Parts: sequence; structure tokens; C-alpha cells
Amino acid sequence: MSTTNADLGEPTELSEDEQRAVEAQLFRLADDEFIQAERYTFWQVRAPTLESDLAVSNNAQDELGHARLWYDAIQQLGYSEESLIYESDPSDFQHSTLVELPFEEGDWANAVVRAYLYDVAEDIRLSALEESSYEPIRDRIGRIQGEEEYHLEHARSWLERMALDDDASERVQHALDELYPYALTLFEPVGDVEDDITNLGIRSMSLSEMHTEWADRVESFLTEQGFEVPTDAEPATPIGRDNQHTDHWHSLHEEMTSTYRNLGRNEATLLMDEDDE
Repeated sequence: MSTTNADLGEPTELSEDEQRAVEAQLFRLADDEFIQAERYTFWQVRAPTLESDLAVSNNAQDELGHARLWYDAIQQLGYSEESLIYESDPSDFQHSTLVELPFEEGDWANAVVRAYLYDVAEDIRLSALEESSYEPIRDRIGRIQGEEEYHLEHARSWLERMALDDDASERVQHALDELYPYALTLFEPVGDVEDDITNLGIRSMSLSEMHTEWADRVESFLTEQGFEVPTDAEPATPIGRDNQHTDHWHSLHEEMTSTYRNLGRNEATLLMDEDDE
């Protein structure tokens, strides 16, 4: 748990150690949300119902909006949008490998399980940041939590529905066995600053504490639905937090940045001013 609640002040007032800790937390938030959103777009016009098609499209848009909020906070520390995304190297990203895995054609159970495992972790993480000592984090939490609560409820509802069907249950169990080790990478550290993140009050819970709460919540809900949770699983490798990723990420990064490169751009462009949104 954090040992101080003293406000860290403005971005320009941070010490070197404080900025390293703030950056580690912000990059984790931004990269996870951005890549989760990119993968969600696969399901647009492919979801099993019109309602789900609209829901997953909204979820992707929400996640992109959240990523933008976090990347904006990073830019206050001296970075540019171009350097963070479009001119970056694949190894610059620190997202969990859970969010970079591709979806198999037609495997809706995989999408639902992945969303559930991620959204429970996100719910816990956002709660641990509600009283962050870094104001740019603290001020963004309320704008994000309401939308994330909807994402979690959508995943829970689908799991409850699929638990009632034998074939769907088998597919959920297969996805759970496959994805659970990757979900554990959400709780792996970024660099050597984890103690600073909690000691400085940037986040109120350690990764270990968040993992314990996540595992308890996931096991309680899923076993109630009749699924077996692989609680003895170890985190998958590579983990992502250490800038090491699966081969799937390199192809996705190439796809994400290809338009920027092919058009010969040297700066990111906005479709509208922030005041017009």
C-alpha cells in the first residue's frame, strides 16, 4: 500500500524518480487500452448479434478514448503523439500480451472471456488510482470508470448466457484455459519502479494485491457459472510489460502504423479540435 498521499504537483515539478514512476503507470494504462481497442475492431460486423456488434464497436471506441486520455497525460511529460504511437518501434510498447493476441475467426467465446478477464483487472486498477497522488491520473479516472463498468457488465452477461449452453460452455472453457496465463501478465511489473509507484501514492495497491483481488473475483464468478479456473497457471511468456511481445504484435503494429508511413506523414493529425468533440 502507498505510504504517502502527498500530491506530486504539476508535470514540470516532478523529480526524475517521480517522473519515472508516473510514466511507468501511464504507459501501462495507455498501451493496454490502445491495443485492446485495436483488437476489438476485428469484431465489428462479425459479432453474433446486432446488439453485440454495436456493443463491441462502442467498447472499441471507448477504449480508444481512454487511451487518448492517458497518452495526453504522457505528452504533458514531454512526449509527442507521433513518438508514442506512429513513429514508435514495436518494442517501445509495454502492454500486456493478453491484449495483443489475435482473435480466431468466429470464436466469440474467446472475445467474451478475454474481455471479462481484462475488464475485471481494469476495474480493480482504476479503483486503485482514484486517489492517485498525481493529479492528471486522478482527474481522468471518473471519466473512464462509468464506461468500463458497462464493458464488464456486457462480458458478465454473455458468460452467464453461454454457461447455459453445452457447446458454448465448452468453447468458454477452452478460451479460459488458453487466455488465463496471458491475463496474469496484466500484473507483471514495468521496470524496477513498482515500489515507487505505491510508495509515492500514484497507485494505492501493489500488483500483488491487485492480482489477489482479481483472482478471487474471477474464480468466484466463473466457478459459479460452472467453469473451471486454472488457478495454478503461470504468467505466459513473453509478458509484454518488459517490452517483449509475441509475433502477433509485430504484424499488428505494422498494420497500425502503415497508413502514417505510406502517406509520408511526419505528424499526427486530428479530425476535430478537442473543443468540438
